[in-house]
Amino acid sequence: MTDFRRVTDTLSVSPQISTQDVARAKAEGFSLIINNRPDGEDPSQPTSAEIEAAATAAGLAYLHVPVRGGPTQEQVDAVREAVEAAEGPVLAFCRSGTRSIVTWSIGQALSGAADRETLVKQGYEAGYDLSGVLPH
Repeated sequence: MTDFRRVTDTLSVSPQISTQDVARAKAEGFSLIINNRPDGEDPSQPTSAEIEAAATAAGLAYLHVPVRGGPTQEQVDAVREAVEAAEGPVLAFCRSGTRSIVTWSIGQALSGAADRETLVKQGYEAGYDLSGVLPH
């Protein structure tokens, strides 16, 4: 079972999920799944299309914003806008969850929605060190 790590009331992040985890996400009240992992990073990972099909079947919205290395401004904006527009809590995932929380937190910092100290604390509580990626 994949570890869904709560960051805020509206966002949780996770390492790679399986198609079976999608039903659990629905049962736990998530409304949107954001996949920040590019297809093909690992031959054993499910494809974006497989996760999207499972999400659609479960009645969840789905967005694929693949991030390689650090996120671009467009990727940061896409994630921020999707989380803001979601009709309920969002689950974002990648290989380890790091790209997902980094992409989200940069959007929060740049938009002024949260200050650096708060974001670093939220990251730490979810098991991620954001101190080196957020602007001072």
